[in-house]
Amino acid sequence: METHTGCTILMFSSMNFGVLWHYTERSHLLWLKEKKVLLVYTGKMRQKLGLMCVIFLVGGVVSSLMKLVSGGASEPGPHKEVHFISESGLMDVFFLLGPGPKDVLQQYTGLTGVTPLPQMFAIAYHQCRWNYNDQEDVQFVHENFDKEDMPLDVIWLDIEHTDNKKYFTWDPIKFSDSLGMMKNLSDKGRKLVTIVDPHIKRDSNYFIHKDCEANGFYIKDTNGKDFEGWCWPGSSSYPDFFNPAVREYWKKQYAFDKYHGTTKDVYIWNDMNEPSVFNGPEVTMHKDKLHHGGWEHRDVHNIYGMLVVDSTFQGLMARGENKLRPFILSRSFFAGSQRYGAIWTGDNGAEWGHLQVSIPMVLSLSIAGMAFTGGDVGGFFKNPETDLLIRWYQAGAYQPFFRAHAHEQTRRREPYLYDETTKDIIRQAIRQRYALLPYWYTLFYENEKTGIPPMRPLWLEYPKDSDTFALDDVYLLGDSLLVRPVTESKATSVKVYFPSDESAMTIWYDVETYETFTGRGYKSIEVDMYKIPVFQRGGSIIPKKLRPRRSSVLMQHDPYTLVVALDEEGKASGTLYIDDGESFDYREGKYVYGHLDYQRGKLSFRFLDAGRYSDASWVERIVVAGLRLKPHKIFAQIQGTKDHVELDFKYEAKMHILTIRKPKLPMNYEWHLQFY
Repeated sequence: METHTGCTILMFSSMNFGVLWHYTERSHLLWLKEKKVLLVYTGKMRQKLGLMCVIFLVGGVVSSLMKLVSGGASEPGPHKEVHFISESGLMDVFFLLGPGPKDVLQQYTGLTGVTPLPQMFAIAYHQCRWNYNDQEDVQFVHENFDKEDMPLDVIWLDIEHTDNKKYFTWDPIKFSDSLGMMKNLSDKGRKLVTIVDPHIKRDSNYFIHKDCEANGFYIKDTNGKDFEGWCWPGSSSYPDFFNPAVREYWKKQYAFDKYHGTTKDVYIWNDMNEPSVFNGPEVTMHKDKLHHGGWEHRDVHNIYGMLVVDSTFQGLMARGENKLRPFILSRSFFAGSQRYGAIWTGDNGAEWGHLQVSIPMVLSLSIAGMAFTGGDVGGFFKNPETDLLIRWYQAGAYQPFFRAHAHEQTRRREPYLYDETTKDIIRQAIRQRYALLPYWYTLFYENEKTGIPPMRPLWLEYPKDSDTFALDDVYLLGDSLLVRPVTESKATSVKVYFPSDESAMTIWYDVETYETFTGRGYKSIEVDMYKIPVFQRGGSIIPKKLRPRRSSVLMQHDPYTLVVALDEEGKASGTLYIDDGESFDYREGKYVYGHLDYQRGKLSFRFLDAGRYSDASWVERIVVAGLRLKPHKIFAQIQGTKDHVELDFKYEAKMHILTIRKPKLPMNYEWHLQFY
C-alpha cells in the first residue's frame, strides 16, 4: 500500500464494511458523523507523534468504535487484527460510523466526491477496438450497425489513430479528414472517443515533447534530469502532473485550436496512466523518480493517474465553455477519481471466469464510490466463443459502463458479423439497455445527489438478510431491478436468490413474462440463449423508452412506457429524472424530477422539487402488473385542466396485467389517473 503522506478511511457499519482511502494533502484524523467533523490531531502534531504512536492511536480508536457500534457489549467477540503498513509516510484515518451501509456510502462520497451526472450517450453502448484502421473503417462500422438495426452511440479509436503514437495528433493518411468523419457520426447522433495517454514520445519534432522539455515539465530522475522510460511510442517521458503549470498546459491542449480535427462530439480516453513504464519495476515508474515539490514517486504513485484525468476534465470543461458535461474513461484511479468520469476493470480475457469475476469487480468498485464502471464486453484478449460473447453482451447491458473492446490480434467481433441468430440475441440485449436508459439516467442523477451507486450488492438494500452478504453473481440496479446474468457455459438454468423485506413478502416480476416469485431464498430459473434473468420488484415503477433508434440522442423526445409492478398491498412508486441529456443546465434548475405513485386506484406524477424543463416527451403506454381486479373505467387529468379524459385499456385476467395505450400524458406537467 503506497501513500502520499498517506491517508486511510475506515468505513464501519453493522456489516463491517471497510474501504481504504489515501488522501493527498491533509494530515488529519477526522470523525464524520452526521456531517460533523471532529479534528483529532493536526499535521504538526502528526510530525511529532511518529508512526508507531499513530498506529497505537488508531488501535485505541478502533477499539472504542467497535464497542460503540456493538452497543457497548462487554462480551469479547472473535479476535480480529488489522495491520497497516505505509512505505513512505504516515496514515490518516477517517471513521465513518454509518450506522447502515447506505449511510457509510453517503459519508464516504461526502468526503471523496460523487460521480457527476454523465451525458446520456455515455451510459449507452460503446464500440471499441485496438484499432479501427482508418476513417473508412469507422464509416463501415457505424453503417453496419445501422444496417442491422443495432443501437450504437460511441466509436472509439485506440493508439494507432495517431501520427506515430504522438497524442493530440491524427495519422495524416489513415485519418486525413477527421472532421468529415466526425460529421458523419454526429449526423446520426453519435460520438467519438480518442485515446490520449500521458507517456510522451521523445521526438524533437513533436510539439508536446518540445514544450515539456523546454519548460521542465517532465518527471525527473535522481540526478534531476528528465526521466526516460519505454512505452508504446518507444522512448518516452512523462509530464509531472503534480506541477500546476503542467496541469494547466495539459488542459489547454484539448482546445479546438490545439487538438486539431476534433469537435464537441469528441471525448477522451486516458489509458496507461498509472503511469505505465514498460521497462520499470512492475511495469510502472521507479519509486525514486522525482516530482514537483521534491516528492519521490513512491509518495505519490496512486495519485498520478487521477491528476491526469483531473487535467483532462478541466480541459474538456474549458473546451465546452463549462456548458457540456465531459466524458473521460480512465484506467488508473484513486479515491475521488469518480468526480471526473468513468473507469473500467482493465484488460481482461475472453474466458468464462473473467466474465464471472467482472460482476464482483464492478460491485466492489461501485461501493467504493466508483459508480460509473464496467468491464470490456467479450474480453480484451483472445477470441470468445459465440455463446460467451452473447452472455457477455447480456451481462454488460446491465452494468453501468457498457463497452465492447478487443485486442488488435483478435478476430473482428463487431456484433453484425455473426450469424442471424447471434445477431438477433445481441441486438435484443443492446436494445434492453436502451429501453432502460431513462431508469439508468435517473439512477445516475440520484447518485450525484446521494452517493448511492446505480449497481448495488443485495446487502445494500437488504442489510438484515445475512444470506445476501456473500452473493456476488446477482445484484440490484437501483432498488427495483434484480439481475442475475448467465455466466456459465451451456447453462439451461440458473439459481437466483430473491431477497425479501422482513415486514412484508416481496414480490419479484420477471420483466419479460411478468411471472411472479415470492419468498426469500433461491429459485431455479430456466434459461435459453435469449434469456437474461431480470426481475422487477413489486412496489416499484420503472420508466422505459421502447422505440428502437440508432442512438440515444435520437430518443431524446421519444415517449415513455411506465411499468408499474404492484406489491402485496397493491402499491408502487418510483422516480423519473429528465433534462437535456448533455449540458450543465440541470444545475440551474432546468430539469424535471418527479415521483410516480400508485395506490388505492390512483396513479399520479408529482414534481419532487422546483426544477422545470420544457420536455416534449409524453407517456404512450402504462403497464400495471399484479392488478387483481379489472377496473370499469380509467380517467386522466392533467394539472391546470378541468377535463377528465377517459382512457382505453386492455386487461389480461389470467396474468393480472393492465395495459393503457396512448394516454398522452406530458412529462412537464403533473397529472393523475383514477381507476374506477
